[in-house]
Amino acid sequence: MTATSAPPRTTARPGRGGFGRLLHAEWTKFRTVRGWVWSAVGAVLVICLVGLLATAAGNRSAPNGSSALPVGPGGEAVNDNFWFVHQKLRGDGSITVSMSSLAGVVSTSPDDSRSGLAPWAKAGVIVKDSLDQGSSYAAMMVTGRHGVRMQYDYTHDIAGAAGAVSEEAPRWLRLQRTGDTLTGHQSADGRRWTEVGRADLSGLSATPEVGLFVTSPSVKEETATGTGFVPAVATGTFDRVTLGGRWTGDSWASDQVGGDAGTSASYDQDTRGGATPSGSGFEVTGAGDIAPVVGGPATSGVRTIENFLVGAFAGLVVMVVVGAGCITAEYRRGMIGLTLAASPRRGRVLVAKGLVVGSVAFLVGVVSAAVMVPLGRQRSEAGGFPVLTVPAATELRVVVGTGLLLAAASVFALAVGAVLRRGAVAVTVIVVGIVLPYLLATASVLPDGASRWLLRVTPAAGFAIQQSVERYDQVVTVYAPSSGYFPLAPWTGLAVLCAYAAASFAAAVVLLRRRDA
Repeated sequence: MTATSAPPRTTARPGRGGFGRLLHAEWTKFRTVRGWVWSAVGAVLVICLVGLLATAAGNRSAPNGSSALPVGPGGEAVNDNFWFVHQKLRGDGSITVSMSSLAGVVSTSPDDSRSGLAPWAKAGVIVKDSLDQGSSYAAMMVTGRHGVRMQYDYTHDIAGAAGAVSEEAPRWLRLQRTGDTLTGHQSADGRRWTEVGRADLSGLSATPEVGLFVTSPSVKEETATGTGFVPAVATGTFDRVTLGGRWTGDSWASDQVGGDAGTSASYDQDTRGGATPSGSGFEVTGAGDIAPVVGGPATSGVRTIENFLVGAFAGLVVMVVVGAGCITAEYRRGMIGLTLAASPRRGRVLVAKGLVVGSVAFLVGVVSAAVMVPLGRQRSEAGGFPVLTVPAATELRVVVGTGLLLAAASVFALAVGAVLRRGAVAVTVIVVGIVLPYLLATASVLPDGASRWLLRVTPAAGFAIQQSVERYDQVVTVYAPSSGYFPLAPWTGLAVLCAYAAASFAAAVVLLRRRDA
């Protein structure tokens, strides 16, 4: 009798297209469930609708349309308001001054003024491409409380010697132009000089405006009703002015650059600015600021692109429901067993579902933001509200970041749904973890410290990816969540949300492998 042996069984290995087929199957499953598809479309509509409602009101104080804010070389909205005593410099050269005083006046009401100096009041020498607001510049200055600084092109700030200027402690400042490079120096005695910094102003005019300037932002004050800002002016005493190089004329011009961007101005219009010759120098008074616009109470009535995306949290809730439903619906209907039987590698099933729901949510966020940013800007400006200009790269980050925000939240909901197996419970967990902290932190319900804590440690930190306005130490405002500022940088905040999603997803994969379907 001849024994026959069956060929040994071989374990079928999934082909290279195995995951692709699984991904296609999950996509097919998603698009054939009309509720999920219409929910995604509804998320786009609700984000846009809420954004349109937020921009519906008109600014009655600007009936003829908004006044566009100046834009700096980097593409950001800027304040550019100061008193300027100037001449044109032809080619390379330098300007050197000695200063013995910087004083100020704070106007608390039309009939009440007192001595006071804004911490970031500024007086010194400046090289400016032109008298146009937003044009490139470099400046060496003394400040109210932050010592000597070199600042250029609105966003750059370099610290020099500390301490206030006075007759007992005068300061010498120098700006040297060599081509497009401006070098700032400081001295305590006019003999020994120290370099503070350098600025490369690419494309600087052959004959820039160079001279003395003074400006002063509003003074921040804490009152019984909250933080307030009162107008202020500053006066700088320039004892001696020394010029080097070729200059186009022998006389000084004296002008106010810009008007006032809502950050400062004396109630008394006659004291907003001016210059008086004094010996071999000048006494110059000015108000305003040379700095990026950062929003906050000092620029009320000015909108940011975040204002057009306030509906993102509503769209996020819709996509969270979809994300959780992609897995919990299968548990509820008893279909999860078939899904796992068709693809025994359970972790891959969850990855495929995550890619599908995350991609759909990303598309919802990007499309909504891409529509609302230009549309919101158009509606706001037509209604009399200026909109803070930001660099194109920042605007792109906000648009793409809105998609990433919704994608991360949807995958987070999918993972929590896989862990809890109950759609309503999973959605509640996500809403409590993301939406509730966001609303509490931004609605002035909690103290600022508690609000910042919530936006650091909860998944609500992910909303930071939508922030377009940066924080600058040299610009004073209320940097609080209620004013639209997140304590974490945009990508860091998104990383916090992604960390929650990743941890939940890892836990879901482990449990899915260990538990019965």
